[in-house]
Amino acid sequence: MRRILRAFPSSAAVAFFREIGVSLHEEAGGKLFPDTNRSRDVLDALLRETGRVGATIESGRRVLDVVRATSANGEFIVTTATGDLPARAVVLATGGQSLPKTGSDGAGFGIARRLGHTIVEPTPALAPLLLNGDDLPRELSGVAQDVELAIWIDGRIAVRLRGAILWTHFGVSGPVALDASRHWHRAQIDSHRVAITINFRPGARFDDVEADWTRQAAEHPRASVQTSLATMMPASAAAALLHRLGIDGSEALAHFSRDARRRLSRALVEWPLPVTGSRGYNFAEATAGGVALTEIDPSTMGSRICSGLYLVGEMLDVDGRIGGFNFQWAWSTGYVAGRGIAAAI
Repeated sequence: MRRILRAFPSSAAVAFFREIGVSLHEEAGGKLFPDTNRSRDVLDALLRETGRVGATIESGRRVLDVVRATSANGEFIVTTATGDLPARAVVLATGGQSLPKTGSDGAGFGIARRLGHTIVEPTPALAPLLLNGDDLPRELSGVAQDVELAIWIDGRIAVRLRGAILWTHFGVSGPVALDASRHWHRAQIDSHRVAITINFRPGARFDDVEADWTRQAAEHPRASVQTSLATMMPASAAAALLHRLGIDGSEALAHFSRDARRRLSRALVEWPLPVTGSRGYNFAEATAGGVALTEIDPSTMGSRICSGLYLVGEMLDVDGRIGGFNFQWAWSTGYVAGRGIAAAI
């Protein structure tokens, strides 16, 4: 991956889009957006550049398969719903299985498999999570807050993720929940025990929160537990959490019992999220899994299995966190493939 991303880094992507009339600006987390904040401007610019360089887009011609031609020279026949097309080189850029209504319904994986490639089993990535066994999401629907999620695999914390979470009627969404979904699905597919807990005090641990309650009780003994908790998280979330724990939020900090304080401190840093799955490919922004990287030449994106075949973007067993990283992988692999094909033919 390093070699491919270095061939066409994000700075090159910024320069490219500027050249075709789309200036970009950077937002929090390194995300790049068009200055107009209109996705249509990106699409229009790409279509204009496609026409300028002389490429032809054959819309409305669903590709059904790609097969080796019977003639020499390693050519291909691209079978479509309206007839066959000969090709000296073929790039599979069909995406994974996410948002199938856009066309990325997994058909590319089938083509790659029939041409000899190994497919690492795909799963949704960057998908909202479904929760079960707690009405907290429905009660807090629409509430957003910054949290830290811990992904536990086989009883140990494997990954910690920080970011914004959005409570919804079905579970949780927001950047950190989407990032956590790929870890949950990959652990499931490998038959590991996986669980997710939420830390409402990102970066803090049990002892830190316990000490914080002791300090607040000394400084503001008459303040209520709920009022104090609402300084750390949205008031509605504070009320819901206290209700689940059976703690009287109106009680003054001076009378807050040690047992109740410790239960609240533990809940604040390690509240279980009963994840049952995700909303799946229809809502996932990316696909994890795909063609095994060992079967690809990183200098050209050419197949090591089938000469003349190139694979890019989400067709490959690569997926990134939310924030444009999957787009950058698409730009970089496409650039490397283009140069590889030009050199070959």
